[in-house]
Amino acid sequence: MIALDAMDRVVRLLEEAGLRSERFTWSVNLKGRSTVSVQRSTEDFSSDFPSRSVPADVHGLLMRVASLDDTLAGNIKAWAEPTHRQSKQAKDFTDIVRLVEAHPRLWSSLTPELRQLVKQPSA
Repeated sequence: MIALDAMDRVVRLLEEAGLRSERFTWSVNLKGRSTVSVQRSTEDFSSDFPSRSVPADVHGLLMRVASLDDTLAGNIKAWAEPTHRQSKQAKDFTDIVRLVEAHPRLWSSLTPELRQLVKQPSA
């Protein structure tokens, strides 16, 4: 996780270390030579994500990543964004379904609209 107020400095340092960055309206994506890529939302709603990040093994690298709840919240926000391409919304919806299937407790965090679309997993 990269703190938003450190984003420009961290991206510059990572680029100097050989990573490529790509900036979008809502995020910055970073990619190096490994199979690991990093996507960080630049929206204010995600400013607290780093404080709740958790350690995880990502393709053999120990990294801090967004918590499950924050990952779900980010996907819900992206899915509900009317200006996103339909294919992007479909990917976000699929990510939401996968998260809920893998972690049934997350179903209770879905919006009423999503609860109509996503089957409640059995316990």
